[in-house]
Amino acid sequence: MADSERRARGLEMINKVYAGDVVTPDEGYAFTDIMLEQLFAEVWSRDVLSVRDRRLLLLGIIAEKGETMTFGIQAKAALKNGELNAEELRELLLMIAQYAGYPRAASMLGPLEQAIAQVEGEKAES
Repeated sequence: MADSERRARGLEMINKVYAGDVVTPDEGYAFTDIMLEQLFAEVWSRDVLSVRDRRLLLLGIIAEKGETMTFGIQAKAALKNGELNAEELRELLLMIAQYAGYPRAASMLGPLEQAIAQVEGEKAES
């Protein structure tokens, strides 16, 4: 498959994964080009796991690493895409606390609740 086809497939998938909230640079920025052509065109688009399954796995990894900003971005995308609801995300955080520790999980509370509030606000406006 040509790189342009992979990039197009990657752009389509990143827009799906992040509900259109992520802006990608124009072609020619190596980091983004490779990410689109590999991660999104080849990995996220595979049929073995659903996007929801991949998101759950990613949320757990991100939480364990303490990446609060990225956790909020992923939680918001999961809500906007209908993959997870607020109750499921809060339950996920409770599960994460048991395995990654309460301090780590507690640092995700703010970004999680902010994501929930943002999506609920967007829904109320439309």
